[in-house]
Amino acid sequence: MATTQAKKDIAFYAPKLRFKDFNDSWKHVRLSHLLSESKKRNADLKFGKDRVLSVSGRLGVVNQISHLGRSYAGESVHNYHVVEKGQIVYTKSPLKNNPYGIIKLNKGDAGIVSTLYAVYKPITESCYAPFLDHYFSIDANTNRYLRPLVKIGAKNDMKINNEYVLHDKVFAPSVGEQKKISDFIDLINSSIQKLETEIALLKKYKKGIVQKIFSQEVCFKDQNNSEFPKWESKRLDEIGRTFNGLTGKSADDFGAGEPYITYKQIFDRSEINIENFSLVKILPNEKQSRSQFGDVFFTTSSETPEEVGYSSVLLNKEVKPFLNSFCFGFRPKSLELLNPYFAKYLFRSAAFRKDVIKLAQGSTRYNISKTQFMKISVSLPSPEEQQLIANYLGSIDAFMEKKERQIALTASWRYGLMQQLFI
Repeated sequence: MATTQAKKDIAFYAPKLRFKDFNDSWKHVRLSHLLSESKKRNADLKFGKDRVLSVSGRLGVVNQISHLGRSYAGESVHNYHVVEKGQIVYTKSPLKNNPYGIIKLNKGDAGIVSTLYAVYKPITESCYAPFLDHYFSIDANTNRYLRPLVKIGAKNDMKINNEYVLHDKVFAPSVGEQKKISDFIDLINSSIQKLETEIALLKKYKKGIVQKIFSQEVCFKDQNNSEFPKWESKRLDEIGRTFNGLTGKSADDFGAGEPYITYKQIFDRSEINIENFSLVKILPNEKQSRSQFGDVFFTTSSETPEEVGYSSVLLNKEVKPFLNSFCFGFRPKSLELLNPYFAKYLFRSAAFRKDVIKLAQGSTRYNISKTQFMKISVSLPSPEEQQLIANYLGSIDAFMEKKERQIALTASWRYGLMQQLFI
């Protein structure tokens, strides 16, 4: 593949990856050869505030109310730009991955955008709009194209007029090849969206079945099709004990040494991801608590009551990490009394979370008392039923993880293809 500078110096180019029957070189043309500015305004107020559109880096052009929950339009929308379906919108707002703004195709209903956006219509003789949408979906392409054109103002605003956005050049094939490339990428995107829909449905099903299991609306039976014993109510201080995280550490102690479990590891997942440990220096004579298989960890504070007391279980027997100081550990008296794989679901169930949230105290930062926490009662099934429940819910998780890996692999494959298709 040619370098960026080399591509600027040539008028024609052909990518390595081509579809059959397309052999013509791609032309190096100004974007104004493919797009023209649309200056249509909402002067007749055909579109109200319920038709205001936003531009999202991930979702593209979307209805503002549907996306953000409300309209952020000004008092009047008569001067807003009209965006028809199939037109392209450039938003002059910096994003983390796109400091010069983003360029997206409106695939949905017509609507309006504020004057902070620019709107363009495709020149049908030379441009198939979805091709440009896919091209600019690659952050590197968007940033590389806009960087020479955009001037950043003192208030971090974009200094560029709408017409000048079309000033620089891109390589473009014939409309026929543009459509072929776009249709192929759409096919891959459709496969990813199908997998994402399947995962969403599985998550919804899992949420419902977990609620029914822990409310005992759904009951498991043993291998003889007999009912298990009734669940027993026990306080947490009857089941196990707590232990603290690291003490006496300064900022200089972190970054090297022994692995420790971070707040984020606990908050993010119901099972500790052993790939994400951070490191801390531990002296040979220090008295610090090590974690072990089956320990459950809880966050002690959060910015909202709803996020306090999140849990995660250590399900690896090979590591014995330390624990950060903003959380505490819970060690069962017996792993038969509380199966670690069952605990993974028990402590994230809606019923348990409801009891934990009641303990949250604070105004700007919410905390829970370990003493009060240990008074919470939970209902425990027999060890055999705990294992069956853990196996069943674990199989759902495993299936979702498989689907998520498929998405990641497909997305990676798509990115590699797009790198070869676009130049």
